[in-house]
Amino acid sequence: MENGGGGGGDGGKSDVPADANEHCPGTQSEEAGKADACAGCPNQQICATAPKGPDPDLVGIVERMATVKHKILVLSGKGGVGKSTFSAQLSFALAEMDCQVGLLDIDICGPSIPKMLGLEGQDIHQSNLGWSPVYVESNLGVMSIGFMLPNPDDAVIWRGPRKNGLIKQFLKDVDWGEIDYLVVDAPPGTSDEHISIVQYLQATGIDGAIIVTTPQQVSLIDVRKEINFCKKVGVPILGVVENMSGLRQVLSDFRFVKQGEGGETDATEWALNYIKEKAPELLTMVACSEVFDSSKGGAEKMCNEMGVPFLGKVPMDPQLCKAAEEGRSCFVDQKCSASAPALKSIVKKLIENQD
Repeated sequence: MENGGGGGGDGGKSDVPADANEHCPGTQSEEAGKADACAGCPNQQICATAPKGPDPDLVGIVERMATVKHKILVLSGKGGVGKSTFSAQLSFALAEMDCQVGLLDIDICGPSIPKMLGLEGQDIHQSNLGWSPVYVESNLGVMSIGFMLPNPDDAVIWRGPRKNGLIKQFLKDVDWGEIDYLVVDAPPGTSDEHISIVQYLQATGIDGAIIVTTPQQVSLIDVRKEINFCKKVGVPILGVVENMSGLRQVLSDFRFVKQGEGGETDATEWALNYIKEKAPELLTMVACSEVFDSSKGGAEKMCNEMGVPFLGKVPMDPQLCKAAEEGRSCFVDQKCSASAPALKSIVKKLIENQD
């Protein structure tokens, strides 16, 4: 699998991307993204904004991350595709497999992880070992800026350097202890936060990134950019997940309405009684519908074209949405009958691919 990396450009420097212009000064040069040779290079903007030179805090990050076996980034090209829901349920799944798990939320402006883990209103505590994660269970700890906001409705209006500083502090100061997995929930896109987390973690070894998308082209366009970002900065792509891949819902959970000139009237009770009388076996059947246009092949076709692994599809399941709203695992009962098996299959494939 191609993940991009160094070796191209000028004289085989290790910090020169493979698709760089001739005479590239290297990504760590003070001239990176600014030199005449950088004009027109696809990496110019990333190189110009990335921090340069050795960072003294990297030593502390490497030491802190030495107790973390696997580091997985969860990315998305576009917002609203269910990336944080996937990050939360991935963490629940790993914890229920008796793994020691940490979930780090670096979506500074939109920290939804505390709610999705049922941890709203919790505070961060400090000890002589550093910041202590907030624990859902004894083997599932969480860290997020959401724990630092006096009011959950407060807007975080920060420029890049301040965001980068907090990400660095999370990596350097949070005392995760000995854990098997650190799942990092990143904001959508390819912005400062992504450049920072990659730069800070590369010295410690990143297992790779999972990219979450929905089936339609308007989402896949941005996912292609995310894949190319990973290749350019040398982050392995563990696979792509197609989320909201069609609606799956037990018929008895549907609401029915009658439409007329005066608007809609609820007909749920009548419809369910009618079905129960005439065809009761239908009440346990799962109704399926394509919500997003996947006629062009969706994420699976895109993965085949771009040479990256496809991990699987997760259907749009109202019960999964409810579990996320309530901050609980979708695996503890049988309510998420459409989505939980799909998520388990993806987690199994992910772990098998790492072994």
